[in-house]
Amino acid sequence: MQALIGTGAALITPFKADLSIDTEALSQIVNFSVDGGVEYLVVLGTTAETATLSPAEKELVIDTIVATNDGRLPLVLGIGGNDTMKVVEELKTRDLSAFAAILSVSPFYNKPTQEGIYQHYKAVAEASPLPIIIYNVPGRTASNMLPVTVIRLANDCKNIVAVKEAAGDLVQAMEIIKNKPKDFLVISGDDMLALPMILAGGVGIITVIGQCFPTAFSEMVRLGLNRKVDEAYELHYRLADCIDMIFEQGNPAGIKQVFKVQGIAENYVRLPLVSVDESLANRIDSFVSEFDK
Repeated sequence: MQALIGTGAALITPFKADLSIDTEALSQIVNFSVDGGVEYLVVLGTTAETATLSPAEKELVIDTIVATNDGRLPLVLGIGGNDTMKVVEELKTRDLSAFAAILSVSPFYNKPTQEGIYQHYKAVAEASPLPIIIYNVPGRTASNMLPVTVIRLANDCKNIVAVKEAAGDLVQAMEIIKNKPKDFLVISGDDMLALPMILAGGVGIITVIGQCFPTAFSEMVRLGLNRKVDEAYELHYRLADCIDMIFEQGNPAGIKQVFKVQGIAENYVRLPLVSVDESLANRIDSFVSEFDK
């Protein structure tokens, strides 16, 4: 899928002081990412605090992003969970006409076996009218989807077209890249490992930091894809300190602090998440101020 090559921005859900959704800020973030040069937008992923949104709020987020994007970039919608039947039902009943693909996280909390993960995704793939990006993030799910399972799904399910690999393990990513079917896409889910994974044969990233620095980050990705290694790493190292900082006290608390400094959105998050502390906020503020000079 050509639409999934490059930089996908995993959009936050901005909140007002009363923790209602700030649709004006969300529209600004969409425009900022689009104008900054990312290739696609990811709606209702982990970074969107989707777990804390009501069904009505999810619809509001979708409607706001779809309307603001206005067909400019491909959209990917997060539909995943640890109840396979519930995920299947949503895929069968939701209007997906505005979307190019589905991002579906590996089942969390239940700690399924590799066979359980395979059967979950097989059922999801059979139910989905859109291409599926499977999503491995063991730091959140408590189970690692092994390369052998990814390759098995890639070979057996025609509409599983990509994996978002966020195990933080470059060797594991390289094993998938080495053994995958020719047209299957390996997408980084880790901002710090995006460039190394691209140079190893990946096709891009679904990024957190890229929505705040879309021009620099998406250019880094394009340079990597074009094998302009020195120029790509120059941008990587310019952003590296901030990548560390935005995850230091949890995502999306860190990235929301960046948006606050940039004057795009406030830094409110919903419990059980809390905003970054004053020390980290000051370091992020200093980075953003210097980066923009």
